[in-house]
Amino acid sequence: MTGRFVLVHADESCLGNDSTKASRGGNAALIEAPAGDSVARWDFYECSPQTTNNKMALAGAIAALEWIRRQWTHAHVRFVSDSEYLIKGMTEWITGWEARGWRRKTGALENSDLWQKLAQVAAVHTVDWRWVRGHNEHVKNEYANALAIRAAERQDRSNGLVPSGFDTWLAQQRARGKFVEFDPDQELHERA
Repeated sequence: MTGRFVLVHADESCLGNDSTKASRGGNAALIEAPAGDSVARWDFYECSPQTTNNKMALAGAIAALEWIRRQWTHAHVRFVSDSEYLIKGMTEWITGWEARGWRRKTGALENSDLWQKLAQVAAVHTVDWRWVRGHNEHVKNEYANALAIRAAERQDRSNGLVPSGFDTWLAQQRARGKFVEFDPDQELHERA
């Protein structure tokens, strides 16, 4: 299949966020695609024993796009994240870095290897990078955040796309009176 619309909500976590001491991290993504009259959902998450938020955001985007490529040769991906570093990097800064040989105007580009890999895997798809404010009751970002924190705490990884726990998580949130009016399929049906 080519040209499939895929919606990704991704987040990252770093417990400590300090490259000078032990800072366990995790990243996660809720990956969704229309499947006939319904929606197919998968989770993806990974971890690192020593990392930063920025590295986890980049590594998560790379991995999510690579897993999507394994499913579909080319996809139209809406990639939603609360990482300004990731979204601005891919929408505003990357062209200049690439033109300067993967350097910033002022010198070395931090995480240059990850930025180059992300540019490579993103080029296979048509990606619409979108930023959302984190910890702001954005339902799917909250879910991805919960997965990323769990991956960081447990140092756990999914080893690929696994059936999503989003519907169960959403039902639990609704039982607490949260997100009651939220339609989890709206973005996908609008685009499909």
